[in-house]
Amino acid sequence: MIDISERAQRHFLRLLSQQGIEGLSIRLRVTSPGTPAANCELEFAEPDELTGQEWTIVCDGFDFNVEGDSAPWLEGASIDFEPNATGGQLNIRAPRIKGEIPGEEAGLIERVRYVLEAEVNPMIASHGGRVSLLEVNANGVVILQFGGGCHGCGMVDVTLKHGIEKTLRERVPEITEVRDATDHSGGSNPYYSKKEGQSALG
Repeated sequence: MIDISERAQRHFLRLLSQQGIEGLSIRLRVTSPGTPAANCELEFAEPDELTGQEWTIVCDGFDFNVEGDSAPWLEGASIDFEPNATGGQLNIRAPRIKGEIPGEEAGLIERVRYVLEAEVNPMIASHGGRVSLLEVNANGVVILQFGGGCHGCGMVDVTLKHGIEKTLRERVPEITEVRDATDHSGGSNPYYSKKEGQSALG
């Protein structure tokens, strides 16, 4: 069901041994499965915290438990650990957890909304921001509303042109342009604030 690389197993074993709790295992669950907001969550689980509904993968030195309801969404998933200078990065690839990606036959709005929820919003969530779709006009122009940390952000033009528009046009070729309909003068908590009192020449 899930391919757990040897590097990932060693990483989990190291984490478990640091806890010093007998019978401790790793448990994986999918939150909001079948939606663009789906995500994988890993946690430690003591024996008495297991419900008996889990799928258990016996690894070298520990058990890896998958929450029963999450199992169908994790078909074909893989977990790997990539070491780097600061320790390493755990990568979980689960191609089915967000459900079916809207195909070519789906409406333009449905496909744009899916890309925003599945790719764009997770990307800008690290800045406390999010975007919502206002409309897609007949010329393929997408009109977006920014919120959260993107509202009033001095970097919003860069995010819009080099991040969001690039991603949308790659995924949905019919899109010709992406515009921002947000009034950024009233942002209450921008991630990057525009510098006050500077002329256009800096």
